[in-house]
Amino acid sequence: MDIVQVLGFTFVALLLVVSPGPNGLLIAKTVPTSGKKAGFANVIGFLSAFYLHGALSILGISVILTRSAEAFFVVKVLGAIYLIWIGLKALTGAFSKEKVTQAKIDNNSKKNLRKAYLEGFLTNALNPKVSMFYLAAFPQFIPAGENAILYGFLLVSIHSFMNMAWFASMVIIMSKLTVAAKNKVFQKVLKAFTGIVFIGFGVKLITLDTK
Repeated sequence: MDIVQVLGFTFVALLLVVSPGPNGLLIAKTVPTSGKKAGFANVIGFLSAFYLHGALSILGISVILTRSAEAFFVVKVLGAIYLIWIGLKALTGAFSKEKVTQAKIDNNSKKNLRKAYLEGFLTNALNPKVSMFYLAAFPQFIPAGENAILYGFLLVSIHSFMNMAWFASMVIIMSKLTVAAKNKVFQKVLKAFTGIVFIGFGVKLITLDTK
């Protein structure tokens, strides 16, 4: 693998990272209602899922997933159900009379962090599009040979680092919007918007096909 291949993969991965999707939406939902630490927990969940998908792709298991209609359908439905579930939870929260306060966030910080990590992890772990990306990219950017596995994890690390930098920056920016974040109307509107969009992502995932 030479520098040209690395730069080529980096450019392709960067386009994927900055494109609108469930990850950015999850950050936008989490930070105003659960705090900056929860947002970073989301990001760590993203990275964990990327390495899981990367390992599965490198070991060839994801080939079975994307080439088996039954296996792909199961993962696709599970991922769609999870995204829709997040959306419904956000919509329910938007119409709930309960107000999230900073004191409540602080008192339940450990619980919030675990929940945020799990949401970030599952949002990506149950998304077969991540494995499809790696399977499409690896043959183009990894040279054949005994170091293929090493190069594969190098590319996964590059993709993960860019995600960390992009979404960590988003967490910091969102956390600066303290006045808006504490506004009850803002929280409800944000939850309603993210709920609708998450449901839309879930429905879109149902229609995803590898053909």
